[in-house]
Amino acid sequence: MTKREEFTTSLKDAMKSKDEIGVATIRLITAAMKDKDIDARGKGNPNGIDEAAILSMLQGMIKQRQESFDIFTKAGRKDLADKEEAEIAVIKRFLPAQMSDDEVKKAIDGLVTELGVSSVKDMGKVMGALKSKYAGQMDMAAASAAIKARLAG
Repeated sequence: MTKREEFTTSLKDAMKSKDEIGVATIRLITAAMKDKDIDARGKGNPNGIDEAAILSMLQGMIKQRQESFDIFTKAGRKDLADKEEAEIAVIKRFLPAQMSDDEVKKAIDGLVTELGVSSVKDMGKVMGALKSKYAGQMDMAAASAAIKARLAG
């Protein structure tokens, strides 16, 4: 089942079970996906975005909500923080299992060896390979820092 089909099925299930947060969040996901599809079609990709781009988009949505959660928590707005937390839980259902720190390190080491990369200047090659092979399975910001540390030392 593709992610697009998974969203449709989950939306129907959420509607049947009267899960208001689930319905709203899945609708936000599909709207964001449609925006990305429109951008992709404008750039010559008639099929819209691929699965890896969808997973990356979901991670971005989680990051946005996590930042909002932190702001609302600091401001004492528990009601809004709870809403963000509930949306994060819904979005996470569509992501594959997250890799552990050790697994991320092994993946980076393997790609550095495979690509023959030796300096920080080549960091982009490793990031590109990580994004294509492990989309949605790791925090790319943390992976970027790990790659930089690996290539610098």
